[in-house]
Order: sequence, then structure tokens, then C-alpha cells
Amino acid sequence: MTEHFRARVTKDHLVFSAAHFITYNGDVCERLHGHNWRVAVEVAGPLDENHYVFDFIALRDAVQALVNELDHRMLLPTQHAAIRVEAGSKEVEVRFVDRRWVFPREDCVLLPIPNTTAERLAWWLGRRLIEQLPPEGRIRLSELQVEIEENFGQWAICTMPVVADLPPISS
Repeated sequence: MTEHFRARVTKDHLVFSAAHFITYNGDVCERLHGHNWRVAVEVAGPLDENHYVFDFIALRDAVQALVNELDHRMLLPTQHAAIRVEAGSKEVEVRFVDRRWVFPREDCVLLPIPNTTAERLAWWLGRRLIEQLPPEGRIRLSELQVEIEENFGQWAICTMPVVADLPPISS
């Protein structure tokens, strides 16, 4: 039998407050609203020479840096088929059918995802974390899981393999 090891971080400060809206059923667009999102991350792999899967502090700090990028921002999808996002130097204009929003550019995070659902935010965080891993981490770790709670008791979970030659996600 081979042991399987995982390391998990979730802290009270791995949270971000952010606004978003999602679309569903093709033509329905929610009202703009916000959440206090909470994040947990878990990695899997063999033990290293120190007898741990991954350094808890390094994992926590990497997650915190990404959470900080999203905190107190408007989250906008750039790959949605019907949402048009046009970013200028000072403003971001967003259109969906007959609706229009204009936000200060510094208040927005433009995400290369098709919808700002909790599931897609978990995927984006996971991909960014893998990109930031040192090469030895990408080679050694087998799996990364990101959980995002958008409301008490409502979690989205994305599990992905950690691969050494993962192409960067586009913006």
C-alpha cells in the first residue's frame, strides 16, 4: 500500500470581498451584487525530504497574494459570449444585451473566464497557483484543489492536476 498525502490551508484571512454578476439560461443576467468569499486550498503529492507535501506557509502566502488581488474589486469575465468588456486606461465599460455598467479601471479585475461563478473563480485561482509554483513543486505535486465559499455553506470546488508544462492562462 502506498500512502497518499495532502496539505490544506484555510484561514480567517483567506477571504475577499468582491462584486460580480453572472448570467444563466443564456439570456438571464443577475443584478450586480457582492460576497465575502472564503478560500481553501489543498495540494496532494508525496512527502519531500522534510516529510511534508508542501510548506504550509508558502502555500498560505501564495493564496493570500491572489486573494489580495481580488479583494474589494469588481470581478468581470472577459471570455463570456454575450458580455462585452472594454477596458480603457481610466474606465471599464461592460455591456450585456441592453444593460450597461461603467466602473473605475482600478476597481476591476478582468478575468479570462466565461462567467464569474464560484466554480470558475476556483478554477482561475487554481491555475494561477500552479503557475506560481516553483519548478520542483510542479514536478512533485500531483493535484491541487481550490474551494471557494460564496455564501455560508455554498462551496464551489475545482480539482486539477498539477502539470509541469502548464501554459499560462490568457487575460
